[in-house]
Amino acid sequence: MDKKDFYEVLGVAKTATTDEIKKAYRKKAMEFHPDKNPGNKEAEEKFKEAAEAYDILGNQEKRAKYDRFGHEGFMNSGASGYSHVDFDLGTIFEKFGDIFSGGFSGFDTIFNRGGGGGYQQQRRVRKGSNLRITVKLTLEEIATGVEKNIKLKKQVACNTCHGTGTKSNDGKATCQTCHGSGQVLQTERTVFGLFQQASTCSTCQGTGEVIKDPCPACKGQGVVAGEEIVTVTIPAGVASGMQLSIRDKGNAAPHGGINGDLLVVIEEIPHALFEREGLNLYLNYFISFPQAVSGASVEIPTIDGKAKIKIQPGTQSGHIVRLRGKGLPDVQRMGHGDLIVNINVWTPKTLSKEEKAIIEKFMDAPNFAPKPDKSETSFFSKIRNAFK
Repeated sequence: MDKKDFYEVLGVAKTATTDEIKKAYRKKAMEFHPDKNPGNKEAEEKFKEAAEAYDILGNQEKRAKYDRFGHEGFMNSGASGYSHVDFDLGTIFEKFGDIFSGGFSGFDTIFNRGGGGGYQQQRRVRKGSNLRITVKLTLEEIATGVEKNIKLKKQVACNTCHGTGTKSNDGKATCQTCHGSGQVLQTERTVFGLFQQASTCSTCQGTGEVIKDPCPACKGQGVVAGEEIVTVTIPAGVASGMQLSIRDKGNAAPHGGINGDLLVVIEEIPHALFEREGLNLYLNYFISFPQAVSGASVEIPTIDGKAKIKIQPGTQSGHIVRLRGKGLPDVQRMGHGDLIVNINVWTPKTLSKEEKAIIEKFMDAPNFAPKPDKSETSFFSKIRNAFK
C-alpha cells in the first residue's frame, strides 16, 4: 500500500519551518491519541502515522533526504530510518517527549511516564452501581410537589471495616500484577514495530491495591446487603417517565469507593375526574336540563379545590369553559397550565309520570325545536376557541 505524503499527514506545507512541523505534530498526536480514542483503530493508525512523519520531518538530515528521494530513500535504511522504529507509546514519549513540555497543557497527563519508560493512567476509583426505582404519584401530589420517604434495599458500607474491606489498618498491599498502577500494558507487534496499549488491571480492578487481610464481616468486599431510608424531594409539575437523579444514594462501592446514584422514575396514577395533557387538565362536567335552559351558577372541582363558573341560559352540550392558570405548574416554574371544562347536558334515562307529562307539554313547543348554528355544530371550532 502506498504511504501518504508526510507533509500531508501533518497538514503542513513543504516550506514549513521546524517549529510549524513541531506544532502540527503536537496537534495530531493529541487528537488521535489512543487514550482519547479507545478501541478506534483508525485513530490508532493516524497516531502512528503522525509519529512516523515527525520522526522524519523533525530531523533536518532525514527531511532533506525525504525531500530528495521520498519514501524510497528510507525503505532499507536500517536504524536511521523509520522502518525499524518501535512506535509504541513509551518510545514515542522518550523519543519526542521534549516537544510536549511547556505551553501544552494536558499532554503530561496523557504521557505520564511510569516505571518502565511507558505510560500509566491514574488509579481507578471504583463506583457503586446505580439503583432505579419507580415512584407512583397522584395528580394532587404532582400539582404541589411532595417528599417521599423510601426504604431501599441496597449495598451499604460494612460497619465492621467502615467500607475498606480490610481487618486491620495495614490490610492492603500493592497489586503485584500492575505494581500499583492500576493498568497493565498489552504489546502488539505491527509493521511499525511494537505498539503498547494500557488496560485496566483485572487483578485489582484498576485500584492498584489488593486485600491481604480481609474483613470477616464483608469477606474483603467492603460492602454488605442492607437498607436505607432515603427522602426524595419531587418538584411540582413532573410527568410520567421523568427521571430524577439523586447522587450518592445508590449502591455503595467496594473498598471505600464512590456510591452510585439513585434514579427515581415518575409514574402518574390515573385520576378519577381529570385527564392530563401536558400542563393542561380536562374535566367533563354535567349539568341538568333545567340548568342548561335557565342558566345557573355551579361549583366545579379543580386540582386544588373548587371554583364557581356561570352557566349561560341555552348552554348546549359540548360547550367549552377555560379556567386559566387552574392546570398544573411547570416543573421549571414557568407558569401554570389551564383547566379545560367540557360542559355536558344530562338527559334523564327514566321519568316519573308527572315528569313525563310535563315534558310532553313542551314536545311541540317552537322554542324546544333544535335550531343549531354553525358554531354549535362544529366540535373542532369549540376546541380552537378554547385555546385562543
